Amino acid sequence: MTDDLKIAIISLDIKQENPAENFIALENALDSLQQGVDIVVLPELFSTGFISNQDKLNTLAENTTGNTITRLHQLADKYNLAIAGSYLCKLASTILNRAFFIEPGGDDSYYDKKHLFSLSPEKKLLYSGLNRCRTIRYRGWNISMIICYDLRFPVWCRNIKNDYDLLLVPANWPKVRSFAWKHLLIARAIENQAYIAGANRSGEDKYGEYSDLSYIFDPTGKNIGENTDNIVYATLSKKSIEDIRTKLPVINDADNFTINNL
Repeated sequence: MTDDLKIAIISLDIKQENPAENFIALENALDSLQQGVDIVVLPELFSTGFISNQDKLNTLAENTTGNTITRLHQLADKYNLAIAGSYLCKLASTILNRAFFIEPGGDDSYYDKKHLFSLSPEKKLLYSGLNRCRTIRYRGWNISMIICYDLRFPVWCRNIKNDYDLLLVPANWPKVRSFAWKHLLIARAIENQAYIAGANRSGEDKYGEYSDLSYIFDPTGKNIGENTDNIVYATLSKKSIEDIRTKLPVINDADNFTINNL
């Protein structure tokens, strides 16, 4: 079991509809990483940005054996770390906003975004996921994932029976709603007694500006991320999270419930 886990958020300035340029930026960032990183977290739709044109969606979306996931596996192996984020996934005629957790050695896990933002074309163009992320076991840690707008729905994010130690949140969350973004991340960390990494993109698109909004919070809601050259780093402590859960065992008073996915 690994007591400490080092994570890095790479806040890519996503080039719209340009996977080739986004992969170049990713590889340049990976080359500059500090030593000892276990997990890299990328923004939501890191390779394309959000696309509102149906024809372009059909062209750029890929299945899990396509170029995007294949290259992520190669990079995870090359740098001996896990890579998490989300991309446009095409399954038959269905297009999903799919989170990935790609491990060195070939293992991978996926989660499809449940809550699609109805104030944008997202809800009309993409299909909603039905299932919560299964717990990912990696280097002695239990990890879960949500995507961006999912953060606003605490029941969906609920850490049932302390199933996860770390929640990863790839996002494209604009500055105009930055107060909500930061404080919802803090709330999810505190109420679930877990670390949380909010990986926002940088730059801007037609929906807003995004820079300087990537955070890593500990289970008490303290910001522990340190920004170095637009990469946010933090080292997470398993002992710290276990101490917090022992001293304040809120799980013993938690409500039992069942989530209806339909």
